[in-house]
Amino acid sequence: METTRQQKIDRLIQKELGEMFQRQTQAMRGVLVSVSNVRVSPDLSVCNVYVSVFPSEKADEIVKNLNDNVRSIRYDLGQRVRHQLRIIPELKFFKDDTLDYIEHIDELLGNK
Repeated sequence: METTRQQKIDRLIQKELGEMFQRQTQAMRGVLVSVSNVRVSPDLSVCNVYVSVFPSEKADEIVKNLNDNVRSIRYDLGQRVRHQLRIIPELKFFKDDTLDYIEHIDELLGNK
């Protein structure tokens, strides 16, 4: 069970990263990157970020790119939330493939 503090930090990081990615992907036509979920560890040192990418074919490439540039993303995030957080957690990016999973289940059930 997450504490209230963890939930607040989850929402703050999700909002700020979502805005950062939205601004950065405007130059890439036809690609949409959104932060679907954020989970901060109980000691607030590690943050797992789940990213949803459209089109899903580019998801692995974009998540790899995010993990390769995690230091600069963490720095930019720190600049945005420096008045709310004292320590910026380490970021780990993961692909959120729940929408693909839902589509697959619908296909198996014959709903499409």
